Amino acid sequence: MTYEVRGVVARGKGEPVSVETILVPEPGPGEAVVDVKACGVCHTDLHYREGGIGADYPYLLGHEAAGVVSAVGPGVTDVAPGDYVILNWRAVCGQCRACRRGRPWYCFDTANATQRMTLADGTELSPALGIGAFAEKTLVAAGQCTKVDPAAPPQVAGLLGCGVMAGLGAALNTGHVSRGDTVAVIGCGGVGAAAVLGASLAGASKVVAVDVDERKLVWAKEFGATDTVLASSVDVIETVKELTGGFGADVVIDAVGRPETYKQAFYARDLAGTVVLVGVPTPEMTLEMPLLHFFERGGALKSSWYGDCLPSRDFPLLIDLFLQGRLPLDAFVTETIALDQVEAAFARMHHGDVLRSVVLL
Repeated sequence: MTYEVRGVVARGKGEPVSVETILVPEPGPGEAVVDVKACGVCHTDLHYREGGIGADYPYLLGHEAAGVVSAVGPGVTDVAPGDYVILNWRAVCGQCRACRRGRPWYCFDTANATQRMTLADGTELSPALGIGAFAEKTLVAAGQCTKVDPAAPPQVAGLLGCGVMAGLGAALNTGHVSRGDTVAVIGCGGVGAAAVLGASLAGASKVVAVDVDERKLVWAKEFGATDTVLASSVDVIETVKELTGGFGADVVIDAVGRPETYKQAFYARDLAGTVVLVGVPTPEMTLEMPLLHFFERGGALKSSWYGDCLPSRDFPLLIDLFLQGRLPLDAFVTETIALDQVEAAFARMHHGDVLRSVVLL
C-alpha cells in the first residue's frame, strides 16, 4: 500500500515552497511510517531551500518532529504501531568505529530509510536530514524513532528533534558546562536560547547572552541569561571580558556560525577555555586567524553535532524534566501554523520575529 499525503516541497534554489501530493511507500525492512503530529520550522530547512546544504532538489522539508508510528517493516522490534515518538536524524548504528569505542553520539554511519518518497509523478524526493516531516506521514529508518512519554504535547516534544536539542546539548554535552562556570552564548535565536537554558540548568554562575536583536536578548533573559550584550552597540569581546572579571568566559558557544562570530567566541573565552560551534556555516565561508593564537590560548575548540546527543538517552530524560515542570520547552513555541504557512514562517524566522513556528497536523 502506498500512502498519499500532503507535504511541503522545495523544488529549486530560492524558490518559494509549495504544498504538494507526496507518495509514501509501505515500510520495508528496518523502516517505519510515522503519522506526523507536529514539526518545528528550523533554520536548517531554510538552508535546504536556499541551497546552503546541497542541490538534491526537490527536497521534502521538515525534520523537527513528533508523531505516532503507524506501520513498521520486517525486522523492526524497537518500535511498534501506536508508539509516540520524536524523530531524530542520528539513528545510531552500533557498529561503526565511534559506536564500538563507546561514543555512539558521534555515530558515523547513521541510518535513513532505504526507500524514497516521491511526488505524484514519481519524482524522487530528498527528505531534509533524512526525515522530511512537513508532511502528514513520513518514511524513516526505525532507528530514527525515539519513544517518549505521550503526555508531552507534540508541538513541544518535536523541538528536541533538532534546534532545542542542539542548543541544550552544545552547553551540556559538548561544552560540558558545570557548576560555577561562566558562559557566553553568541546568537540567541532558538538554538542559542536553548544553549542559554542548558548553561543555566548546569549551574553556570554567569550566562552572558549576545545578539544584535534586543528582542532575542529579552528571550534569553527568560531562559536564564544573567547578562545581555547588544552586539551592534559595543565591542563583544571586551564586554564579555568585563562581565567575567576581565578574563573571558570559561565556555563560549557560537550559535550563529559565521567567521566574525567565531572570532568573537575565540577571543572572548578565558585562557584554556572552550569554544563550541553549533551554528551552521554555509559552504563558502572561510576563516583566517594567526595560528600562534591557537597555540597561545590553549583550551578546546569543538563543533557540536546535534548537541552531541544520544536520542535514546536524552529525549526521554528531557521530556520527563518538561513534564516535571523543570524544563520550559513550551516557552520556545512562538506560534502554531498549518502546512501551507511554512513559507511565511520562513520569512518571520529570517527577520527574527519568532523563536519557533511549529506546524500542527
